[in-house]
Amino acid sequence: MAKAHGVLRTVLSARPGRFAVTVAAAVVTAGLLLTLPGCQGDDGSDRATIVAPGGPGEKARHLTPEEAAKAKPDDSPNAADHTYVSRMIEHHRQALTMSALAPDRSASDGVKRLAERITAAQKPEIGAMEKWLARHPAPTTPPTTPPATATPAAPAAGHDHGAMPGMATEQQLAELTAARGTDFDRLFLKLMTAHHEGAVTMAGEALAGGNNVTVEEMATEVVATQSAEIHRMRAMG
Repeated sequence: MAKAHGVLRTVLSARPGRFAVTVAAAVVTAGLLLTLPGCQGDDGSDRATIVAPGGPGEKARHLTPEEAAKAKPDDSPNAADHTYVSRMIEHHRQALTMSALAPDRSASDGVKRLAERITAAQKPEIGAMEKWLARHPAPTTPPTTPPATATPAAPAAGHDHGAMPGMATEQQLAELTAARGTDFDRLFLKLMTAHHEGAVTMAGEALAGGNNVTVEEMATEVVATQSAEIHRMRAMG
């Protein structure tokens, strides 16, 4: 019984602000449902209930599994989620391109180690985001013929990769590729710091406008890891 209490408490309190209840997971993990005294069905039989902690000053609620399932919010991906994931994949890819230059050009062991950490972190993140896009393809709308006098539409935000915050220009990438030694280190830290700052900005936009829990978790991770690396690069520069 104590184990069931612990599992259900973890499930219900794991994400403050989102009432994420997964009854099936609790059953599988604990091997049983938590039955509270005095909770009986119309036929007099015991019914399993779930304790949902209330907010500040609010009492906890006792929910049936059916009620708990209905209380789970809809976290269907919205446009902000799709835009963030598709753009961040391209953003990360440029970081990998820049980091791949460090082993043969950098004069600093610290810069080389930084480039290795960036590659080790962002390559798996790209894979996770690509899998997310495969599971949640962006909705498409059938093309329409615009009026003859219509102004051409601007490119969709998700495809306008050159306008993403922090992205290095083709000229900057060429300069970084041509640089060696301390010149490379100085330019790498400058460009990568700006690149990380742009990623944090994009993640903040996703956290503000997105709806999907998985995207929220990915964006939160980007903010945490890349903010720490920004401080590290500033100290190195």
